[in-house]
Amino acid sequence: QVQLKESGGELVQAGGSLRLSCAASERTFSSYAMGWFRQAPGKEREFVAAFTNYGDGFAYADSVKGRFTISRDYSKNTVYLQMNSLKPDDTAVYYCVADRFFSEVRKSPDYWGQGTQVTVSS
Repeated sequence: QVQLKESGGELVQAGGSLRLSCAASERTFSSYAMGWFRQAPGKEREFVAAFTNYGDGFAYADSVKGRFTISRDYSKNTVYLQMNSLKPDDTAVYYCVADRFFSEVRKSPDYWGQGTQVTVSS
């Protein structure tokens, strides 16, 4: 059973920073590629960032490159998304995702968390 639980979303001013967390079951953390998607109001869900099963490869959406960083803490079975220089366009529900394959975790991941709301005010 793949279980993903996000936290850390809140209201922040433009230019600020925020760190999202995703707690995963130990089995998920060691066996799956993991990442983040987001969905803004009235828009489709879009890929944000991901890393490979072994954490040796990363991918970022062009819109967040240089501002967002994905990382993982093996001791806590937790994935993080550090978001800096936030913009109002970053406002969205952010979802933690997992899939057995890195190629799929960036396109159509099998497993999703419930999401956490990030709101960036101008």
